[in-house]
Amino acid sequence: MSAPLLSVENVGRTFGGFIALEGVTTRFEANKVTAVIGPNGAGKSTFFNVLSGVLPPSTGRIEFKGENLIGTPQHRFAHLGIARSYQITNIFPLLSVHENVRVAAQALRSRYNIWRHRDRMRDLDEKADEALNSVGLYGRRNSSAKFLAHGQQRALEIAVALVADPELLLLDEPTAGMGPEETKDMVALIERLAKERTILLVEHKMKMILGLSDRILVLHHGKLIADGSPQHIQGDPEVRRVYLGQSHGYA
Repeated sequence: MSAPLLSVENVGRTFGGFIALEGVTTRFEANKVTAVIGPNGAGKSTFFNVLSGVLPPSTGRIEFKGENLIGTPQHRFAHLGIARSYQITNIFPLLSVHENVRVAAQALRSRYNIWRHRDRMRDLDEKADEALNSVGLYGRRNSSAKFLAHGQQRALEIAVALVADPELLLLDEPTAGMGPEETKDMVALIERLAKERTILLVEHKMKMILGLSDRILVLHHGKLIADGSPQHIQGDPEVRRVYLGQSHGYA
């Protein structure tokens, strides 16, 4: 078996006396789409925050390509090849679509000198345009970000993450607030992105998850209770009991 891209061993996270994650052990192979599901309060957001460096784990070990991530500052994650989007859209609404991505690219290049004259960094414009083209927003590059539709703003946020050329892309509820058509467009985008990188996402739309994911992890009360293919998860009686239930179905 090849070495995993990301491995998680006995990871836990507490907040005072509250246990948000407990003893989570798993591994993520390269070039796979993995979804993390679970009821509210299951620990999904905490798990994502720990994997992306927003929060340090209270216990356990995390390795990316064999390198220990414990103690690594969050800003270093993008340099290592890990990028993420957030549940709430996180863009600069008054900047243009292109400027949103170029600023992110420039921050990666010269974190302490963001005012360096842009004529000396023309390659960053090209890099930003490549990311926008990847998410289908190149045609809106000069538009103010605030005038984009909700689904387009989510795609812009992904473009900001892509400018770091991540090997691992973490997407936190990428279709939150979207209608059927926008969701369909986002699924198509994720499928395209998955051809070149590993994707880990938190989502609530089961039909989307079952059709998109190679693998599904199920959290409940901070513990990993199931890990397998969509077919395996659909048939797991414990998953049905604690999360899916008869009323949720798989539609």
